[in-house]
Amino acid sequence: MSHGRHVTMLTEGTYPHVHGGVSTWCDQLVRGMPEVDFNVIALTGSGREPVTWQLPHNVYRHTAVPLWGPPPPRTLRSALRGKARRSFTDTYEAFLLSLLDPTRGGFSEALRELALLARSGRLAPALRSESVLRLLMDLWTRPGTGTADAAPTIHDALTATDLLEHALRPLGVRIPRDSVSHAVSSGLATLPALAAKHLDQVPFLLTEHGIYLRERYLGYRTAEQRWPVKALLLGFYRELNTEGYRQADLITPCNQYNRRWEERGGAASDRIRTVYNGVDPHAFPEAGPEPEVPTLSWCGRVDPIKDLETLIRAYAFMRQEIPRLRLRLFGPVPAGCEDYKLRLEKLAAEIGVSDGITFEGRIAQVAQAYAAGSIVMLSSISEGFPFSIIEAMSCGRTTVSTDVGGVREAVGDTGLVVPPREPETMARATLALLRDDERRAELGRRSRKRVVEKFTLHQSVDGFRHIYRELAGQPVLPVQPGDDWTQRLADPWYRELAAEGNLW
Repeated sequence: MSHGRHVTMLTEGTYPHVHGGVSTWCDQLVRGMPEVDFNVIALTGSGREPVTWQLPHNVYRHTAVPLWGPPPPRTLRSALRGKARRSFTDTYEAFLLSLLDPTRGGFSEALRELALLARSGRLAPALRSESVLRLLMDLWTRPGTGTADAAPTIHDALTATDLLEHALRPLGVRIPRDSVSHAVSSGLATLPALAAKHLDQVPFLLTEHGIYLRERYLGYRTAEQRWPVKALLLGFYRELNTEGYRQADLITPCNQYNRRWEERGGAASDRIRTVYNGVDPHAFPEAGPEPEVPTLSWCGRVDPIKDLETLIRAYAFMRQEIPRLRLRLFGPVPAGCEDYKLRLEKLAAEIGVSDGITFEGRIAQVAQAYAAGSIVMLSSISEGFPFSIIEAMSCGRTTVSTDVGGVREAVGDTGLVVPPREPETMARATLALLRDDERRAELGRRSRKRVVEKFTLHQSVDGFRHIYRELAGQPVLPVQPGDDWTQRLADPWYRELAAEGNLW
């Protein structure tokens, strides 16, 4: 472990328990800075999820924090009585009112008090009391909360309180005082960072890839809870998202789309610094000749947010024009998405294209997934700055992608961008490229050139290296054009600095 400040990385449902996307980015960051010590705190479902990444030596600690399962153990003084109980009731009422009526304010102050209770082990027991349920029912029925007309029930109160108790568990997680906390998404991963900033003055860095709050709204469209429960939980995510934007010492979106969202959400523009995701062009070399059979390739996790229904429907439209066309889908099926894959297979069978679609699963050499296609596809309804696009571009393959997040910013003029959830539009754009070999090849060449110039892994990692030093109050080392940190660490002077703990 280095002397002085180090980095506590906060993740939710990703690294080091899941492959792809944000997890790839986390692993790149950790491995790209062997001179930095990382403490990884991962918010998970049960806490029993296996570690799927081989953690490098500079990850000196990894802690899984389960959001579900039994509540945290009670302390000997867990029960709140007298003045402490009245104080908690006042705090929790202010907290709930800030969720139900965003004009009231009070979320930040209430969250700070709840963090103190969570650290002492008394928050979970307090939230499981009958008086908390009565308080919520009373607030729900007051005019102006937006839920009185929905006739909330005791079951709604039980459900909402249970979900909030689980969501607030990360407040009790301690971050070392001598570290920089780095939440790699908005939302629940920011809770320990917010508590550490408020109570221990730990510097707080926030990086967003997708738009967490937008994805919560998308997810709750199909959630089974009744409206009063959804309204309360969405109010919580809204206020938490805003609090993260306002309190982070620095916010590092991976694209300008996220930056605009963050500014609208309350982040000060002078605390936002865009750092693009990057890939290693040597790890994703030019793919070479296209497959003999016209093929569309897709690479990612099989998840509803990737909207593979649109891709399959677009493929069916294209098959009418090019019967030989194949669609190869590369990537794992995360836990909980098994039914989604079955729905996709059923859809393909119903529209008569099962014979041309293959689910290839996770592939060890991801570059081969891009080489397998004449064009690489992306059909997501939400993205940040997707690795699958810039990796495909590095391989010299042109892309057809939906216009979400930072996709248009990544692609530039090297591929085609279409509206999400419009299968026919996607199909027509793709057919135009399949019928024009010369244009497709030229776009592929321009794709790789764009990655080499703008989106390399070295540029991305070095950007965060400097940001860590800045937040730790350490001088930023000068960077020369073409500077390579692996070469720096071979230099005796830099090795001496690292041994003294003066080098990130």
